[in-house]
Amino acid sequence: MLLTEFDYALPEELIAQKPIEPRNASRLMVLNPATREILHEHFYDLRKFLEAGDALIFNDTRVIPARLIGRRSTGGRVEIFLLRRLDNFTWETLVRPGRKIQEGAEIFFSEELSCRVIGRTDFGGRVVEFKFDGVFEEILDRLGETPLPPYIHEKLDDTERYQTVYNRVRGSAAAPTAGLHFTAEQMTELEKSGVELGFVTLHVGLGTFRPVQAENIEEHEMHEEFYTVPEETAALIRETKLAGRRVIAVGTTSIRTLESAALDKFSVRAGSGSTKIFIYPGYEFKIVDALVTNFHLPKSTLIMLVSAFAGREFTLEAYHAAVEARYRFFSFGDAMFIRSRIDGSGNI
Repeated sequence: MLLTEFDYALPEELIAQKPIEPRNASRLMVLNPATREILHEHFYDLRKFLEAGDALIFNDTRVIPARLIGRRSTGGRVEIFLLRRLDNFTWETLVRPGRKIQEGAEIFFSEELSCRVIGRTDFGGRVVEFKFDGVFEEILDRLGETPLPPYIHEKLDDTERYQTVYNRVRGSAAAPTAGLHFTAEQMTELEKSGVELGFVTLHVGLGTFRPVQAENIEEHEMHEEFYTVPEETAALIRETKLAGRRVIAVGTTSIRTLESAALDKFSVRAGSGSTKIFIYPGYEFKIVDALVTNFHLPKSTLIMLVSAFAGREFTLEAYHAAVEARYRFFSFGDAMFIRSRIDGSGNI
């Protein structure tokens, strides 16, 4: 399939610059691929479209202050963006200015933190080894900055608004933004109504937001991202599927985790691993039956995943309807709930 098949026109003023308050006051577009029906609701209305016994699966990763600003020994400014931890001292990173930072270069952030470039990555980044005096996480909290996507130009007053209310595990370079809409009160209400809540972890990195450069999308290669499926979540999924209820992924990172860990149409493998899964139209879903997601960038792997789930033509029809109705787009924007999925042959 061609990259141009996943393009759409988006007025810049529809790119949300600030989160809405409260979190679940955002709009919610509800899609039914079976009937091609599109409803316009609010996120606090989500309960109307869920049933007792449905299982909502959330990504509980926490965004780290992944952007570090340092200096070379020559005095030149360097920006390090942490992507993936390899061991206690070593990270895969993006570096700016990348061309000037060669292997062996040393970068200094403070008296207690520095790093040395020890290698290159296959995506143009650098592998760096940190030297620090103290606890790395505590130093990072003091020196690092929480990264926001480049299309957000306004400063965020409260960085916790770029975290989900249920975050637990540090490690992401970006937020799993579909989950930003949930309030703690809404999650409690859903549980009381019989909806089951489960959690997985996928640390969002380059694989999620790396632009697609290949004109033929099948030539695009995803970057590895670390994930974990707890035993209790694997058990919940199996019980839900065997009972004929829906497994509903909250966000594209949750869906990529569950489909990466799938053993068959009823179960997933508990444990940790890395995934490079790339989901685009033609993919046959094994586990996930419905999806909560945001509105994504044109030509991105995320809109390709949604197109695989709801059908490309219907997805683009919904995006055009969202533009017409002045929905807010991207990380701090509005949400979409896809009530059911199609399979690889285009059937519901």
